[in-house]
Amino acid sequence: MTGRARARSRGRARGQETTAPGAVRAGDMLVILKISSVLQISAGFQQVKLGERGGRRRDFHDAGINTRQAMEHVKESKMGTSGRSIPLSANFFRILSRPQWVLYQYHVDYKPPMESRRLRSALLFQHDEALGSARSFDGALLFLPLRLHSKETVLHSETRNGEKVQITVTLTNELPPTSPVCIQFYNIIFRRILRILDMQQIGRNYYNPNDPLNIPQHRLTIWPGYTTTILNYETSIMLCTDVSHKVLRSETVLDFMYNLRQQCGNQRFPEICAKELVGLIVLTKYNNKTYRIDDIAWDHTPNNTFKKGDTDISFKNYYKAQYSLDIKDGNQVLLISHVKKMGPSGGPPPGPAMLIPELCYLTGLTDKMRADFRIMKDLSNHTKLTPEQREGRLNRFVSNIQKNADAQAELDKWGLNFDKALLNLTGRVLPGERLYQGSRSYDINPQSAEWSREMRGVPVISSPPLTDWFMFYTRRSSNEAQSLHQTLNKVSGPLGIRIQVEYEDYQESLLRALQQNVGPQTQMVVVVLPSNRKDKYDTVKKYLCVECPIPSQCVVTRTISKPQALMTVATKIVLQMACKMGGELWSLKQLMIVGIDCYHDISAGKRSIGALVASLNNSMSRWYSKCVLQHKGQEIMDGLKMALSGALKDYLKFNNCLPSRIIVYRDGVGDGQLHSVVNYEVSQILESIKSMGHDYLPKLSVVVVKKRISTRFFSHTNGKVDNPPPGTVVDSDVTRPEWYDFYIVSQAVQSGSVSPTHYNVVYDTSGLKPDHMQRLTYKLCHMYYNWQGIIRVPAPCQYAHKLAFLVGQSIHKEPSAKLDDLLFYL
Repeated sequence: MTGRARARSRGRARGQETTAPGAVRAGDMLVILKISSVLQISAGFQQVKLGERGGRRRDFHDAGINTRQAMEHVKESKMGTSGRSIPLSANFFRILSRPQWVLYQYHVDYKPPMESRRLRSALLFQHDEALGSARSFDGALLFLPLRLHSKETVLHSETRNGEKVQITVTLTNELPPTSPVCIQFYNIIFRRILRILDMQQIGRNYYNPNDPLNIPQHRLTIWPGYTTTILNYETSIMLCTDVSHKVLRSETVLDFMYNLRQQCGNQRFPEICAKELVGLIVLTKYNNKTYRIDDIAWDHTPNNTFKKGDTDISFKNYYKAQYSLDIKDGNQVLLISHVKKMGPSGGPPPGPAMLIPELCYLTGLTDKMRADFRIMKDLSNHTKLTPEQREGRLNRFVSNIQKNADAQAELDKWGLNFDKALLNLTGRVLPGERLYQGSRSYDINPQSAEWSREMRGVPVISSPPLTDWFMFYTRRSSNEAQSLHQTLNKVSGPLGIRIQVEYEDYQESLLRALQQNVGPQTQMVVVVLPSNRKDKYDTVKKYLCVECPIPSQCVVTRTISKPQALMTVATKIVLQMACKMGGELWSLKQLMIVGIDCYHDISAGKRSIGALVASLNNSMSRWYSKCVLQHKGQEIMDGLKMALSGALKDYLKFNNCLPSRIIVYRDGVGDGQLHSVVNYEVSQILESIKSMGHDYLPKLSVVVVKKRISTRFFSHTNGKVDNPPPGTVVDSDVTRPEWYDFYIVSQAVQSGSVSPTHYNVVYDTSGLKPDHMQRLTYKLCHMYYNWQGIIRVPAPCQYAHKLAFLVGQSIHKEPSAKLDDLLFYL
């Protein structure tokens, strides 16, 4: 949030001083709700009805989207054939038995209306004899394994206050065990099992607060937990589960504010405090819920009152009565968190939640903590599990469920039963690739999946001569800058440096030095920054990407301060500089490949920034890059349609012809957004192609790339559990029958368990065999010029991510069109 936005927000709060802040119970959450200019208490903001989730809540599993049926060439089989077989296990457990009965769905209506989900459940469950013990109720929809005598059943209950309530239970649907709603129902039942095991839900996952891993020297606590999803896969319905960890800090927000005030003083405290806290996620342990801090109510304290029913109660007294918590600091300001969930009975969302800093614990890590090697090492000892440790933890998890009498009784009640062992399946390891660099070629080491040694001393494919460039540095960084200059000369040969410019160590001086020395004839600018302060980096990138478009390379003094590592660092810098000026490093002998990603710019009101990167030559070593800034709520592809047209025109200029085949890799698609890509973005891509002429009809493939998945694979060799080697492909068993999808493990990791990437071909007129699509995708993971190794996603996706991130984090404007043909953002 900008300073101006914070000021406006504080102004709004001051304008409401005459109105006491109210509290709405959201389960156990305090929420301000403004009704008819009076803030009142309202009970029972809870989750939306299950039946309404498809439209109002995200469908986290993108169910109901069948794209495979439109592709004739993969209707029969979507499996590849190349490579050698490898035995694998995966973090899936089959459901051995499912209910053989029909699940009956009922809508429950209350007269008079009851907003509290807890109260609704209590009133409904007074009728055990009529409903039975096997039931599931989410506040509006009731699921039963039996059919009630009549389609509409009227029940009568009474509240503790003696108020008479009429409950009408109406049959709305009969669901077979394999229906999508039944699958969703199995997930509801399994979450109930996790609660029986005393696990607490935070976000989507469940964690065990009774078995914390403490790291006292860093004031950190780790809650172990699990991600769980039950879905219909190729051969059966299975439970996918993975280990998760929630990192908590022993420090409360109030502790953080005390320390910050001591560091910066009273005058600057409000501005710096808001800058540090807004956007952070906090945990309230009294109800184990997480909230995002959106603002600070500087004019509210725990002594303020709100309407609870017909009486006024202070926040301080409310927490004492509700949770037996004593708030010690009565002068602390309150935190504001905007609630995104729907209101009761599908009504408008309630107002922002008011949080007490003293009761809020910070989660996650600060940038300073991430930069501390000791903290990250101690954390990784607990969170980076080897394949053997991860497999053992998952087996124990399912074993504990089966040993728990209450949990097993709940499963038996519904007729559910899980396998005791992880799923075994067969994958394939694709052949290794050969890279071409200059006049030489070499095979990639299959174990390390990188080639930094092989490329030393070998000339790159092409690199523009660098005769006119600047290096900027501060006086205290002059020794490191001189060493870097000498090493760059050793690595690259005579670079023809024109001049070195010294600037004072403050932001205005750096900008002035750039403005006075850099001109249109300059080919490259290298800036040695004394620290990794974001404002100085942003100054360089804004000026050299927008106002004076020149490729630039920033390096922090600390990075070049170790003489023993300077040669390696300088080599990487030279390669980056060559790329940014349009050089080509290595290639795979082989159409137009497009990568799309997006980023949300928080500083500009969560504007969406779409980036498109497209190959310009057959060896896929030259790239066209375009960034599009969208207003909040706009579809990304609106602007990227024009960007793709620009890429096609550039390809035509570069090759004197248009590509006959286009493959688009769409990254940055969140859970529940697949429907938008399939029904909206594909048509936008087709319109871009039509704009080049009605007779131009290239073969088109659109592939959705997903990295944030819970799927893990383990290889078993000579009785040892290990990570699968790079190039491992899985296209059976754990894929979805309605999709043309596959997984590829492309990385080699030094520690922990490797994460595969999921690829879903949502549109395909190319007719490429599954084998060719898989191999091409794996080849593209070798083409990222900022790393001499295989990366997790195809290179154009990573290029698009780097471009969108640079614009969203530092520039906040569209880069100059003069840089479109350069990888200036590496």
